[in-house]
Amino acid sequence: MAKSSGKAPRRPSGNVLADLGFPDADELSAKAVFALRLNEILDRRDVTQGEAARLLGMTQPKVSALRNYKLRGISLERLMLGLVALDHSVEIVVRPRGRSRAPAAIRVAA
Repeated sequence: MAKSSGKAPRRPSGNVLADLGFPDADELSAKAVFALRLNEILDRRDVTQGEAARLLGMTQPKVSALRNYKLRGISLERLMLGLVALDHSVEIVVRPRGRSRAPAAIRVAA
């Protein structure tokens, strides 16, 4: 029989990376959304990594990292600029948290 720690289970935050203890969970989640969209666009265009590098203004190794979702060395700004380079608009909205009990957070909808 498993031992109880005596602590109540933590409520999920809605961000699996935060629940796993990543200190930069909001940023990683935002990067993942942008990378997913970039990869979908590149897949539809059926471009090589070299062609993608030229289109995105990145090196081929950065494109390889992007394609494999290894995003720690790629900034949010670079990912947003990549979307713009592929003729997509990126909108950033800043607003007060509101009356909910949920903490203020970074959320990306794509």
